[in-house]
Amino acid sequence: MFSQKTYNERRSRLKREVGSGLILLLGLEESPINFAHNTYPFRQDSSFLYFFGLNRPGLNTIIDIDENREILFGDDLNEESVIWTVPQQNLSALGEQVGIEDCRKLDCLEDYLKDHLGKRILHFLPTFRHDQKATLSRLLNTQTNNDSLPASETLTRAVINQRSYKTEEEIAEIEKAIMVSNVIHTSAMKISRPKMFEYEAVGLLEGMNKSLNSRPSFQTIFTVHGEILHNPSYDNQMKAGDLVVHDSGAESPNHYAGDITRTFPVNGKFTDKQREVYTIVLHALEVAMNAVKPGVEFRSIHRLAGKVILEGLANLGIIKGNPEEAVEADIHTLFFPCGLGHMMGLDVHDMESLGEDYVGYNDLVRRNPNFGWRNLRLGKALESGNVITIEPGIYFNPRLTELWKSAGKGKDFVNYSALESYFDFGGIRIEDDILVADQGYRLLGPAIPKTIDEIEETCRTE
Repeated sequence: MFSQKTYNERRSRLKREVGSGLILLLGLEESPINFAHNTYPFRQDSSFLYFFGLNRPGLNTIIDIDENREILFGDDLNEESVIWTVPQQNLSALGEQVGIEDCRKLDCLEDYLKDHLGKRILHFLPTFRHDQKATLSRLLNTQTNNDSLPASETLTRAVINQRSYKTEEEIAEIEKAIMVSNVIHTSAMKISRPKMFEYEAVGLLEGMNKSLNSRPSFQTIFTVHGEILHNPSYDNQMKAGDLVVHDSGAESPNHYAGDITRTFPVNGKFTDKQREVYTIVLHALEVAMNAVKPGVEFRSIHRLAGKVILEGLANLGIIKGNPEEAVEADIHTLFFPCGLGHMMGLDVHDMESLGEDYVGYNDLVRRNPNFGWRNLRLGKALESGNVITIEPGIYFNPRLTELWKSAGKGKDFVNYSALESYFDFGGIRIEDDILVADQGYRLLGPAIPKTIDEIEETCRTE
């Protein structure tokens, strides 16, 4: 946890920005897997963590702006619980840690709201889990699917406005996560070999994460079928000549995320064909990062990366015509159908549960609904203090290509006969995490092997 002062200052700022009324911030309950006492590892709601820092289930809070009061609701464990769990701090001790003096039993929250609903404005955030929806429905005496009490846009915008700018202590946490990610990514290059199954590597890597007192910040992507962007399978047996796309991140002790992707050859040596495509993606990464600075719209950097990719593919004979005109025709989305990056912090896709259009867009920059562009999570102008990912890629997806070809899409720019020779290639993605600084950017964490020579050298190291 951070200091009591940090949480007090965060809540004070939130009260000033929201202005008046009651703020209801719901924590999460434990989530059962297949029966009540067999639960997923608990991880608190990120906005709750941001303002209260308490990673424990069964907690809810009220911030009463008008009366300048903050209340923590929860229950102490009963006597029998000590035989099942380690001793835990009581509610008042938890409150003291984060600067809250008013601590009450959990069932007092409903009565508190009954006394104030109808008299005061109630602000709450969008809910994304069924237990949150059910709790909110019960507390507000409405149906779970009833939209007559929508989330507060005022509160949502205020929370996003705070969480979008990372402090030095937050950046330090993110760099702790990336340090663990560095160990895991370099280890992946060292342990992977032909005839090994993907799940064998993933098991070793996730165990390593645990041994470093960390946990994955999202489900690991580790696949020789990198043309599938978020491939959830680990069933493939790796063979010489395969490229592995490894996209994973660690979570710091204070629950901040890292998100790194590296692509490497299973047998430790890139083929000439793989070198050519990898060089294009690495160049797109470098050009995109060098374009980062406050005031630059991220959608323009995304477009720039798409242009670099098409220029590179033109040199390979896959693209014909003018690459600039090809970008205007969205041809890059055949090879790069996802976004260039996203905000990162307490969530690997930071604040996605609050609404991407609030986080990554604004009244000046609206989401483009076209294929490929609609998957860009961040489009608005960057600001100093933002932490973002940069992750260009080239994906040779045979099914997507056949769909385009059969529809006659891109025929003026795509050399489909040349492209078909890449149907067994897979994909390449390279991703780093950066801080938007006053004059440009700063790469966060240690430098993880990224050039062809660095990767091949790491793969040879045992």
